[in-house]
Amino acid sequence: MTARIIDGKAVAARVRAEVARDVAALDRVPGLATLLVGDDPASAMYVRNKRRLCVEAGMADLHRHLPGDVSQAELAAVIDELAADPDVTGILLQLPLPGHLDAAPLIARIPADKDVDGLTEVSAGRLALGRPGLRPCTPSGVMVLLDEAGVDLAGAEAVVVGRSDLVGKPQGALLLARNATVTTCHSRTRDLAAVCRRADVLVVAAGRPGLIGADAVKPGAVVIDVGIHRGEHGLVGDVRTAEVAEVAGAITPVPGGVGPMTIAMLLRNTVTAAKGL
Repeated sequence: MTARIIDGKAVAARVRAEVARDVAALDRVPGLATLLVGDDPASAMYVRNKRRLCVEAGMADLHRHLPGDVSQAELAAVIDELAADPDVTGILLQLPLPGHLDAAPLIARIPADKDVDGLTEVSAGRLALGRPGLRPCTPSGVMVLLDEAGVDLAGAEAVVVGRSDLVGKPQGALLLARNATVTTCHSRTRDLAAVCRRADVLVVAAGRPGLIGADAVKPGAVVIDVGIHRGEHGLVGDVRTAEVAEVAGAITPVPGGVGPMTIAMLLRNTVTAAKGL
């Protein structure tokens, strides 16, 4: 068996095109405020890509770049200013922050209805309770890819490897909301491969390169690889793709799988916020 490749680049392009049409139909232009603190090259690249695609979709780029030595109080004041600005539809605080800053109370200052990263406690509570709200971008992108692959999640056994607040926990909640039977695995899981082999849908977001091999995959399963790491021969994921592709029914590549969906879903969240959820 050779797995079908789920093309995240193509799906993300379609999502961005849909977002652009939605933006054009609105009475006001959505505004995305990205906050970059300091000059970390990776963070700067991520924010640059987000801003470029924001503008391509017809949104207002309301970027703020703050010095790396900005104080907690100064950054909090900027977030409060953006929160009160009616032209700002969404606020994104790029992480990680410099070591002297505490991210949690800063994220908490972002109004839930402008929380386009879906990271505030209110957003997490809305997700857990099944209430309308803005969902974390990467797990939301995974759900779109599963739909693209034609996966019937109702009654399916889904295993999520990883329990981070950013991906693992919200991923489990989104799958549960679609009536999947969900198991979350983590560093204390006993016999990880045996648990993963039960999965009709396996989402791997452990942050460990090459963690999952063919022995952990049920024949015909759909495997979503959220991990991305720079290896000796280029970018690799949490899944040993070539090996697993001989067993799985469908799989996301790295790069070109989940990654492109994250920014696409950020743009979708910004439009959703502009519509008032």
